[in-house]
Amino acid sequence: MIETLKIKLLSGPKANDWECMVEVPNDYCLYDLHHVIQQAVGFDNDHLFEFVIGRSYRSPSAQVIEYDDDEIDDKIESILPKIKGKKLFYMFDYGDSWLFQISKSRKRSFEASQNVQYPRLTIEVGVKPEQYPDWDE
Repeated sequence: MIETLKIKLLSGPKANDWECMVEVPNDYCLYDLHHVIQQAVGFDNDHLFEFVIGRSYRSPSAQVIEYDDDEIDDKIESILPKIKGKKLFYMFDYGDSWLFQISKSRKRSFEASQNVQYPRLTIEVGVKPEQYPDWDE
């Protein structure tokens, strides 16, 4: 089954108003979702990251799911029920603190189409942030 997720950039250095919708297989793990977000925003995968489930990113009762050189094997299908009444956050690069909020769209899960390659970016709004805006090429 395919889930449609909304990914919204909340903060980061020189963060722009940016969000997108992606369609991903619900058997993807959070490690796979990390790569989907990296590709959608156009960042290099060169920093640590974590996922957080909570009312806010810094909520004392938030559940932190850290990456530590092992795959984060929590599947999207098992995470989505846990975020009812809460939010799913993705923090990338603890120095620059790129914070994203991930939410399930109102669109129902659907069967994968044979002629479509997933994951797939379906909507993008705003200006993508630059990961290293001050670096000379």
